[in-house]
Amino acid sequence: MTTVQNLYFDDLIGRLTALKTALAEPMARAQDAIVETARRDGLVYVFGTGHSHMLAEEVHFRAGGLALTVPILSGPTMLHEGAVAGTAFERTEGVIGPIIDRYPIGPGDILFVSSNSGINAVPLEAARIGKSKGATVIAITSVAYSSAAAKGRERLADIADIVLDNGSPPGDAVVAIEGSPLKAGPVSTAIGVAIINAILAGVAARLAADGDAPVYLSANMPGAKDVNEQLVARFRPRNPHL
Repeated sequence: MTTVQNLYFDDLIGRLTALKTALAEPMARAQDAIVETARRDGLVYVFGTGHSHMLAEEVHFRAGGLALTVPILSGPTMLHEGAVAGTAFERTEGVIGPIIDRYPIGPGDILFVSSNSGINAVPLEAARIGKSKGATVIAITSVAYSSAAAKGRERLADIADIVLDNGSPPGDAVVAIEGSPLKAGPVSTAIGVAIINAILAGVAARLAADGDAPVYLSANMPGAKDVNEQLVARFRPRNPHL
């Protein structure tokens, strides 16, 4: 018997498989931009509001992840300090400026902005600020969702230098519930995490070929303490969350 769980897995796997081809070109451009940033000792910042903020936490101090990634974390626009309030904040102009001022984003850096709907005020403003500072802005967003919701308004996809379309449907959920008009099973987070980790893995391989791949080791692996302590010492002055 086909279960709802299997329907979700099948849908997600199908989307990820399709995105390997659909995103090959923009992911290659993103990888090239990050490699050049790393070679200049620049940083990769990652920002999102609501559930999209989880991409920023995913890459931060991550076993197998690059130490040059910096999460932009703002309690009011996340979930843990109040999800209802966070939804209001992410739609409010002027919220993100003072938050981004904590981070030394500059020319040559990378700013990932994740927003599935692609229309809320805060991620759009973050993208504009990143561009004004000379950073390359990479969007992870649903073009279908933002196109359906924008109704003439500017979208994140209109601002970013590189757009990674996660292919999720308007509303995000993909599994129809029998006997109900509702759908369950959102896919944007799983897809977004896969996209950003795939790109960073490619970057790590290229930096390793250069002789300097700043990759964290899992704390339980041999030699991890020394490797990670060196990376923290190197990046802590520019990453307030280390």
